Amino acid sequence: MKKSVKATVVKVLKRIAIVSCGLLLLLFLLPILFPGQIAQSVKDFANERLDGELSFSETNLSFFSHFPSLTLTLKDFKLKGSKPYANETLVSANEIAFGINLKSLVFDSKIHIDKIFLENALMNVKVNERGEANYNVYVSDSKSESSDNSETSLKLEKIDIRHSHLVYNDQSAKMLIDAKGFNYLGKGNLDQAIFDIETEAEIDSLDFAFGGENYLKNKKVKAELITKINTNSLAFVFQHNNLKINKLPVEFTGKFDFLKNGYDLDFRIASKDSKLSDFFTALPPQYVTWLEKTKVKGRTDIALSLSGKYIASENRKPNLAFNMKIREGEIEYTNAPFPVSNIYLNFDTKLPSLDTEKLQVNLDSIYFDVGKDYFKAIVKSAGLQTPQVDARIQASMDLQKMDQAFGIENMDLKGLLKADIVSKGKYNKTQNIFPVTKGNFSLQNGSVQSIYYPTPIKDINVVAALTNGSGALKDTKLVIRPASFNFEGKPFALNASFENFEDVAYDIKAKGEIDVAKVYKVFSKKGLDLQGYIKADVAFKGKQSDATNGRYEKLNNKGTLALQNIRTTSEYFPKPFVIKQGLFVFNQDKMDFRDFTAVYGQSDFKMNGQMQNVINYVLSEKEILKGKFALEANYIDVDEFMTQATEQHKPSASDSTAVAKNGNNGIIQIPKNLDIQFTANVQKVNFDGLAMEQAKGNLTVQNGQLALKETGFNLIGTNVKFDARYQPESAATADFDFKIAAKDFDIKRAYNEVKLFREMASAAENAEGIISLDYQVAGKLDGNMQPIYPSLIGGGTLSVSKVKMMGFKMFGAVSKETNNEAIKNPDVSKVDIKTTIKNNLITIERFKFKVAGFRPRIEGQTSFDGALNLKMRLGLPPLGIIGIPMTITGTKDDPKVKLGRKSEDLEETQYQPQAQPKVQPLPEPIDPATDTTNVPEPKIPR
Repeated sequence: MKKSVKATVVKVLKRIAIVSCGLLLLLFLLPILFPGQIAQSVKDFANERLDGELSFSETNLSFFSHFPSLTLTLKDFKLKGSKPYANETLVSANEIAFGINLKSLVFDSKIHIDKIFLENALMNVKVNERGEANYNVYVSDSKSESSDNSETSLKLEKIDIRHSHLVYNDQSAKMLIDAKGFNYLGKGNLDQAIFDIETEAEIDSLDFAFGGENYLKNKKVKAELITKINTNSLAFVFQHNNLKINKLPVEFTGKFDFLKNGYDLDFRIASKDSKLSDFFTALPPQYVTWLEKTKVKGRTDIALSLSGKYIASENRKPNLAFNMKIREGEIEYTNAPFPVSNIYLNFDTKLPSLDTEKLQVNLDSIYFDVGKDYFKAIVKSAGLQTPQVDARIQASMDLQKMDQAFGIENMDLKGLLKADIVSKGKYNKTQNIFPVTKGNFSLQNGSVQSIYYPTPIKDINVVAALTNGSGALKDTKLVIRPASFNFEGKPFALNASFENFEDVAYDIKAKGEIDVAKVYKVFSKKGLDLQGYIKADVAFKGKQSDATNGRYEKLNNKGTLALQNIRTTSEYFPKPFVIKQGLFVFNQDKMDFRDFTAVYGQSDFKMNGQMQNVINYVLSEKEILKGKFALEANYIDVDEFMTQATEQHKPSASDSTAVAKNGNNGIIQIPKNLDIQFTANVQKVNFDGLAMEQAKGNLTVQNGQLALKETGFNLIGTNVKFDARYQPESAATADFDFKIAAKDFDIKRAYNEVKLFREMASAAENAEGIISLDYQVAGKLDGNMQPIYPSLIGGGTLSVSKVKMMGFKMFGAVSKETNNEAIKNPDVSKVDIKTTIKNNLITIERFKFKVAGFRPRIEGQTSFDGALNLKMRLGLPPLGIIGIPMTITGTKDDPKVKLGRKSEDLEETQYQPQAQPKVQPLPEPIDPATDTTNVPEPKIPR
């Protein structure tokens, strides 16, 4: 009996050993038996099903990389995205492994990929502004038969991602997700058309930004998710999802469908009855640091939803909503004498279609105490440009106690703040509507002390009242008496009142000194620089209508305003103006400039003059500022005034408006609400490679147009007379015309130093001698301030006094064809060459000259692209009665000379104006997305 049991045990152990050895042998043999077949099948599958460039260095088939799965590992894996990101990486990894279904491999000789393993990978997902994405690389097979008979298929049961980096950058939705230390494990019947996937995910550091604002920064996330996926429609349903953002628990449900041209989404995020302290852990890092020194109590409910279709091409956007409630809240900063207690908040906001004009804000209530002080408010509004407002705000607060209780860092506040404001109604300036309002605000004995500057701004006193009893704009009244402060021992005081905002009656007095640089340092970090000094002693009193109608005797505007080292910036110019010094003297509606000096980049200015209609210009957006100035400068670099074009105008090579440059530096913009006349005297001017000296003339800025009249300057050693007109039409095109007269200038120097001459007379590269020019041209400039050649229209005369035409390939070709060396480098004198420009062609009228007894006669056309179609008659000695006809075609670099009179005409390229956004008048910003005004035809100057 014992032997029988022993024999049975030995037999079982032997069988187990044999099976184990067989399995081990199989683990070693299968990768050896099938490596080529599996690797080639996966490659073929990738080439067939992936619409993106795939590369890897080597393959490895093993059971031991991700035991017990048989996996094909690709080393140095890289997959590029789909168009328009075909040249950028979608996924890269040190290695990616594909799990092979063992049963299908052994019994069906088919390769089914059922698992994917990624480690130390970069997943770089991009979507451009038009909604085009780089992840559309998988080409599904709609034919089931093909799918069934294929030797290789993708039927996933598991996705395992470890220690990776995920970036999702969607420019159409203005959304950025950056997840570092991304770990993901997904399981489910992924081979089904509709399946559930159970997911575990951990992220060491998550950043989330929307619309350029950071909402999450360096957050640790842990998630357990159940997601239903429909592979037919590529739809995701988030059924049950628990997340933890740092310590804040969050429930996440919703759906996400990929559409052909966008998304259909319904996201709902909620955190119910959570600790208020846990909420702060999910905020940006500065709040977490603050939380370490603060005791926070209370409960909060948070709800966020984003629902609807996002289709950029149709301008369809989802609805955004956010709600937050706080109850029984308390914040106590370390060593604060009083906590912030009884914190209650009920905040609800909606943004339908992500349209700011439909913004709804409902601050149903906010309340908190600091000792006996309090703040409470109810604010409701709908709309942004013309909001409907219902607000009640009351506060009585010692700012020092509030500062200590909240633990406001980097700044100490003092002063007694009181506010009592009630406002209800609609604000619409165009319809002269203002909310019925009664508001009082005061700050007494205020002080602001920061860690960035040792001296506080102190003795801050502000008393302001805003009232409107009827809802009409004319019944609005704002009184500020006083507004004053003392800084560095220098007091500044302002008293002002404004009544009837339809016809503003103003009374303003300001006196004092402000060191802008030091005031800025109170609020700014070290290392940032803003300089400036203002000294004011002004008094303005009057009515807007009196200034408009010329009743200046009823105005009482006077005083002086001195500026030193003030930086001013504008959306219309890429660099700041620095006013080195200037004295403004006010008298009624006029403002005198006295010894006004400024710099802009390398350019410098000195102005004396006068502005008119200043008060109206300040009080109204429609009024025009008038002025006359004498402008002097040592150097002006026009290129520095280029603005960045606000629209993406990148013409293709086939576009008739194209210039062979990528991107736009920008069109110089001219504000439309200026009527300014300059008498200019500038020693040196640089414009796109033109070095002009002793520039004098009259410059007018009017109706968004710049005009130069009776202008003269020295260029390449000759005096030039120049009249011009320039008018921007959009941020990427401008209309211009000019007339230029230059007598007896060096053609070689002109070619070397004048870019426009080099482009329009490229054949003059090796010419030497003296010529004169009388020419006029009109046309368009592109976003690089370069001429759009098909748009140019003009003409004039090029007078040759004495020129040696060295190295002209055209004359070299004629010389070779006629076997006459005398024509190769001819000397030309006393010849007027008349030309006209239109449709990208330069038409040369018939002209003739003498050279070594020969009498050549030339006429025809050339193009700005360098093409030639010239007809030439070579008159033979002695009188040229007998001549040899020939045609010159090809290009200026490769001319083709043939005997005869027939040749094909050059193809004209007509300028095709494209719809361009208008340049809006100041102070309205340029909005290229809402204006499609056609560019007018260019005009010839009279």
